[in-house]
This record gives sequence, C-alpha cells and structure tokens, in this order.
Amino acid sequence: MRSVTDSQSFTLPVANAHRAALRSIERVVEDTAPPQARDAAQAGILQMLRVGGVLAVTGAGVSTDSGIPDYRGPQGSLHRHRPMTYQEFLHDEGARHRYWARSFVGWRHMDQATPNPAHHLLAGWQRRGTLSGLVTQNVDGLHAMAHHEAGVQSPLIPLHGDLATVACLTCGNREDRRHLDTRLEEANPGYAEEALQAAENVNPDGDVALEDSWVQRFHMVGCLVCGSTRLKPDVVYFGEGVPAERKVLVDELVERSSGLLVVGSSMAVMSGFKIALQMHRAGRPIGIINGGPSRADVKADWRWRTRIAPALESLDAALR
Repeated sequence: MRSVTDSQSFTLPVANAHRAALRSIERVVEDTAPPQARDAAQAGILQMLRVGGVLAVTGAGVSTDSGIPDYRGPQGSLHRHRPMTYQEFLHDEGARHRYWARSFVGWRHMDQATPNPAHHLLAGWQRRGTLSGLVTQNVDGLHAMAHHEAGVQSPLIPLHGDLATVACLTCGNREDRRHLDTRLEEANPGYAEEALQAAENVNPDGDVALEDSWVQRFHMVGCLVCGSTRLKPDVVYFGEGVPAERKVLVDELVERSSGLLVVGSSMAVMSGFKIALQMHRAGRPIGIINGGPSRADVKADWRWRTRIAPALESLDAALR
C-alpha cells in the first residue's frame, strides 16, 4: 500500500499536509494555568451565564455519557487509535477501503447513541436565551437531536460536520448515512454482525479496530450518481479545513456573544481554539468546564475541572 508520506507516490504538498495533520493529532495538551476551586469556578461561570447570550463550544467530553469515547482524555481513543488524515482518505484507496469496512461495523454503535443530560441542559439554556448559540466539535449529531426535542431555534453549528451525511468526492452528491448503510448491508450480508464480534474499540469518528482479514472481505458500494467509491463522511478530517461558510457563521456568533463557555473540550485543534482567542482579544469572559487541561486554560477567567453533566446540572439548578 502506498504511503502518503512517500513523496515518490504523492506530491510534496500532500505529504507535508499529512505530516502537519499528524502533528495536530499528536498534540499533547498540558497544564498552562491551574484550575480553580469548585466554588470559585462555579460562581464565576454562573455570573457569566446570568448575563445571557453566552456562546458554548463543546467537545467530545459532552458525549462520553452517551457511550462515545473522547479523544484526549485518560481513556481517550488517541491512546489506542490514530484517526485517518484527510490526505490519506483522499489519496490512499486502501486506507479509504479500510475506513469504510471499520465504519460499517462501528456505525451501529454510533447510530444507537442518544443525547445525555448534558446535551439536554445545553439545549434548554439555548431555548431560554442563556446561550446565544452552540458550536460543537463533535460529529455524532447528539446536540442536533437534543435541540430538535427541545424545539430550539437558535444557532447550532457542527464545526467539524456530521457523520449522518456522506459526500461523493468525485461528483459531490450527498447521501444519508442510513441509506448508505442499507446499501452496504445488501452488499455485505451478515458481515457487520460477524465482524462486530471480532472488533475492538469503537472510536469517536465512528469506526472500530478490525484485523486486515475482515477488511479484505468487505465490499464497498459506489455513489448513487456517478458510481465512484470515493465516498467520504461529511466531516472535517485532521488535515482538512473547515468550510468557509461555516467559519463565517462562527465569526458572526462570536461577534454577538457576551462570553464563551467551553464544555468538554481540550481545545487542542486550532479551529476550536481560535474561538477562544477571538473572545480573549475582544475582552469577553471565558469559562471552561472540562475533565482535564485545555489549550485555552491560559486565556480563561474560570477553569473548572470536573465531570461535565453534574457540573451543568448544578449550574442549571442555580440559574432557575
């Protein structure tokens, strides 16, 4: 199999972009500012929320109680699994086939996940105007489910996309992930159930670890429009840029928000960390609720190291 880092097989810009993506994946978030005592951090964040119009940015830590592992926490998937880069997905046919074999099995776990109390509480805050909007780095669609159930109309921006949609890299056609899954089942009868018994470690990006023998048995289907097998989940991979129109929506939210609340995110990726930098430059308050250190800690006014759902529940009780 060709390697993206092999400049004889791929252009130097592609190989360099792949290496840059690997550095982003491997970034270790260390302590840059000490967390505050529970009462002080809670009081500061509560004061910010009472003003209203706060922008929330969420990460994988919000979805762990829904059974989806995080990336960089103590039990995070990065300790055992490296996500595929955009360059690998785009230029390495074997890597792309391996992803879809693993995703076909792992999708069953992702598709069964439901919003947990953290998703519902944040949706409720948006409905009441406590939050101006929500930007999530997660691709699991759970915030959208909670917003729909709560009838929330204020903005929800999936910064890195959503696994529920698949795009063709050849013609641009988009297909619902569940519809694609039905077609994959027809092409691979019984495969998912058998492979699931041999699979290890469902990952936040919806795939699992499978032996190569299982990957080789998998049959990929083509695009409904052009027949190409160059299908990609409509999510932003490491090494891929956030769509420009999505950046504009985020910037508009930042501009009209009174402060920033980071929930369940290490902010290791620049697309999320940039929001904290914008808020800090504008002199607006920043609060962080996370189980471990965040890249934005040094920019934050309040840093609360704790479990996500209980922290939000205590804040919600005080806001009522």
